[in-house]
Amino acid sequence: MSEYSRHHSAHRRRPDVPRGAVPASDGILLVDKSQGLTSHDVVGATRRLAATRKVGHAGTLDPMATGLLLLGIGRATRFLTYLVGADKTYAATIRLGLETTTEDAEGEVTAVHGCRIDDLSGDRLQKALAGLTGQIQQVPSAVSAIKVDGVRAYKRVRDGQDVELEARPVTIHALSLASELRQSGIDLADPAVGDAVAGAETGRSGNRIEVVDLDVVVSCSSGTYVRALARDLGRALGYGAHLTALRRTGVGPFDVGQAHALGELSDEVEADASSADPRGLSTMPLEEVARRCFKRLALTESEARGLRHGQSLDAAVLERAEAPVGRSGPVRPKEALGQHVVAGFAPDGRIVALLRPQGSRARPVLVLDPA
Repeated sequence: MSEYSRHHSAHRRRPDVPRGAVPASDGILLVDKSQGLTSHDVVGATRRLAATRKVGHAGTLDPMATGLLLLGIGRATRFLTYLVGADKTYAATIRLGLETTTEDAEGEVTAVHGCRIDDLSGDRLQKALAGLTGQIQQVPSAVSAIKVDGVRAYKRVRDGQDVELEARPVTIHALSLASELRQSGIDLADPAVGDAVAGAETGRSGNRIEVVDLDVVVSCSSGTYVRALARDLGRALGYGAHLTALRRTGVGPFDVGQAHALGELSDEVEADASSADPRGLSTMPLEEVARRCFKRLALTESEARGLRHGQSLDAAVLERAEAPVGRSGPVRPKEALGQHVVAGFAPDGRIVALLRPQGSRARPVLVLDPA
């Protein structure tokens, strides 16, 4: 079975994980999702591990993709709105020479053009990569979860409808090669490919067609479709392309190296449940998340008391805010273009609220430590 059809026939089983002995503390959980699982599968498993229904995510991954999922537990689910807009980083593999219905390896092959490494000599490939870097207008994949008249685009495609989505602005901070190009061949006798071969001559040699695989690193704004980047790179070069592998390596200031697979989290929960004093699944406290993601404002006791009651402060207090901890800049919520959210901390170090400037006032948009 070829890589183009095996994903469809694979039986995806939901992960079997233990239930936590006590509910997990409010906080963020970094999960390294494995291939074949949906993001909903991971959320469902985390609800058992964390012994709570109150679990949400800050952006999904396709079943084919692996890597970092940012989950909120308990009160942290209210925090997720302000993390969804974080920039993302990915490691991806793009195959030049074949197009598919889904623009990734889970779709059926629709066009076979073929490609050789020699076709990409000189700076042709680099120019194509550069052309997809910076602020661009990207047409999302037709099989995305974007709603068209209230119906998900991928469902319309599945029902046989033609879907044309409007281009939207995204920012590609970096798009670069991560390794040497690899030449490989596809067997034209494979039923998953054969129907699309008619009339394809470029790169054809006997019963095989040559394709080129390239590994890339992508740093981009939230809302970018890496499948669409692969598609557009193939079109720019004239050979067609699709995505064969995708791994999310970073979300804002969080790195996949800090994440744990569901198996590791299961082992932690089992060990915790058998202890004399179960503490629940470990999470990253909201204070730490806020220090990494937002500018930090040290509040006075009176300021903290006012915010706990939902009162606003004079906008001048925001001038005291310090930069986030770490090398990443502050996360910009999607709905707050041009505005940074600031995290206000009480003198005892507890986070009180997230604030946003509004005219002459600094207004709380989320009170996390109410009176």
